[in-house]
Amino acid sequence: MHERKGKQERFEWLKIRMNDEFDEYKLRFEKTINEIKSIPEGVPITIWIADNAHEQTGLRYVMHLLKGKNNDINLINTTKVYGKLFNAKKYTILLHLHSGEIPPEKLHLIYENGWRPPLTQREREELEKEWLELANSRDTLRIWRNDRIAIVSEDYYDQYMINTAKKLYRHCNPDEFIMSARLIGEVLGHLDQYVGDQFLEYRLRQLIEKGVFDMEGSLKAMRFYRIRLKI
Repeated sequence: MHERKGKQERFEWLKIRMNDEFDEYKLRFEKTINEIKSIPEGVPITIWIADNAHEQTGLRYVMHLLKGKNNDINLINTTKVYGKLFNAKKYTILLHLHSGEIPPEKLHLIYENGWRPPLTQREREELEKEWLELANSRDTLRIWRNDRIAIVSEDYYDQYMINTAKKLYRHCNPDEFIMSARLIGEVLGHLDQYVGDQFLEYRLRQLIEKGVFDMEGSLKAMRFYRIRLKI
């Protein structure tokens, strides 16, 4: 993603898998990258992260984009600060799988109490190095495990989606088609990891192709088709 060729390959991969949201994603992505690269030298930078593979991977990418810049960089880890401030047990922290789920009033408190010294040069270089290792991987799915980014197979959540569909069908007619969004929402609501609904919808389409689910409607977007479990 830090090289033109890699970025183009990534966009081509996503275009096939993101249905009708790709163009909007590409515009947002390019705008964000330009904004990061245009940050003036010497301006302090604060980066919000949480303990999930999504934000932790993004942190490493941004650190590579900021490589060589003379800016103090501070990290605020919302997961860790939230736990300390609100005396949260592990199951409570899991209610907020990413920073965007935390209420604004609590984010304000996290900001006031989450300060730590700027990253050292060594810490910056380590994050930049970890980005290059991730960028050179051909795998497509990462999770957060034991305070590290772990790579797992693309079909990692497939069986979980199938099991969730079986549970849903305990309360409806086995021949009934249900909205794909209903299944994906149910999966998202019970995962202990932050995973985008677009990825899960992509995997659902793969399961349809494999014959695990029947489908009626149009696969153009999640809201246009319904599914029925075949097994």
